[in-house]
Amino acid sequence: MANTENSKQPAAVEQRLVWDLPVRIFHWTLVLAVAVAYVTHWLGISYFKYHVWSGYVVLVLVTFRLLWGLVGTRHARFWNFVRGPVTTLRYGRDWLRGREPHFAGHNPLGAVMVIVLLLTLFAQALFGLFGNDEIFNVGPLYAYASNELSLQLTSLHRQLFYWIAGAIGLHILAVLAHYLFKRERLVRAMITGRKPKHKLSDFDGIHSSRAGLAAVLVIALVTLLAWLVNSAPLPVADLSY
Repeated sequence: MANTENSKQPAAVEQRLVWDLPVRIFHWTLVLAVAVAYVTHWLGISYFKYHVWSGYVVLVLVTFRLLWGLVGTRHARFWNFVRGPVTTLRYGRDWLRGREPHFAGHNPLGAVMVIVLLLTLFAQALFGLFGNDEIFNVGPLYAYASNELSLQLTSLHRQLFYWIAGAIGLHILAVLAHYLFKRERLVRAMITGRKPKHKLSDFDGIHSSRAGLAAVLVIALVTLLAWLVNSAPLPVADLSY
């Protein structure tokens, strides 16, 4: 009888590793860093120091991801998922019709979102290094820019937030749509790194996360940023206006 009951239990779905550990750590750490940057900005000038630190984290993470898109594992590399406009539009049309092809990594529309978020977040963090709040605080690299240029970059820093917020909102809606209409659990895949084997080809899985290389890149980027900030002239702003 026990054997009969066991035979009726569904077999565990075999999974294959698709997203490497560095990509998963990058993704969730970036989510946290962006949230902290927003909250510390909203809390006011008393939290400026923490806003700057969260900006450092965003800058390092995004720069790492751009490099990882060149030297990382298969599905992390840009050449593996970035497509031209014709292919992307065709995918969007097929998705609406319910007959789009399956992709182990990012699909063409997801690739657009990845590139938009990476570039806007990189610019956002970079501009913040030269910015000032026109009251008491200035960015760590303020001394390298004129006050006029700093104000322009600060304005761009603020305006980019709305574009980034919009892109994040679209990203969340896309994840929900994949779950509701396709039953694809993208959030779980970005936590575990694995997807069901039956949805993948024999060549879609990866065998290593290349975590050692990722650690070297992150250490190098942190060291470079620390050197740039610490070697910059003291950010004494003329805020007499």
